[in-house]
Amino acid sequence: MRFDGLWSRLMSTRAPGATAWIRFYVGTIFLSEGVQKFLFPEDLGEGRFARAGIPFPGVLAPLDGVFEIGCGLLLLAGLLTRPAAIPMIINMIGALSITKLPILWGNAALYADARGWWDFAHESRTDLAMLCGSVFLLIVGAGRYSLDAVVRRRLGMRPAQTGGRR
Repeated sequence: MRFDGLWSRLMSTRAPGATAWIRFYVGTIFLSEGVQKFLFPEDLGEGRFARAGIPFPGVLAPLDGVFEIGCGLLLLAGLLTRPAAIPMIINMIGALSITKLPILWGNAALYADARGWWDFAHESRTDLAMLCGSVFLLIVGAGRYSLDAVVRRRLGMRPAQTGGRR
């Protein structure tokens, strides 16, 4: 596969313009959460990572914040949307696995009084929505109103072959 073929596939989309609403929601939340890791390190950054038992919190919390800010901005702009969604999917799977799943058996470091299905469903709602939104953007791309679409048009890239009917 040629390099331009790879970029063409990564930036291709047949998603409707309304996909911008999903990008806005997902990108804004990731951007906000990333910034807050630096503004409130004890509550939402390094301190929270340490309380959750995440190793090397002084390194991983700022790294997570940088990824959330960078990928959040890319998703908001609709630029390199599919590649930006991948680290955010990994981020949400990690957040759910480390901080939310232990609620099910009453062993969550960050949620001492939470246990069982309903507490898990309540506490994980944003993480699950962010995971679903990121997976959606990985599958469909940025949509018509995005920098991915603008770049594709300006570079004269043809739509990537999907293997299905056109």
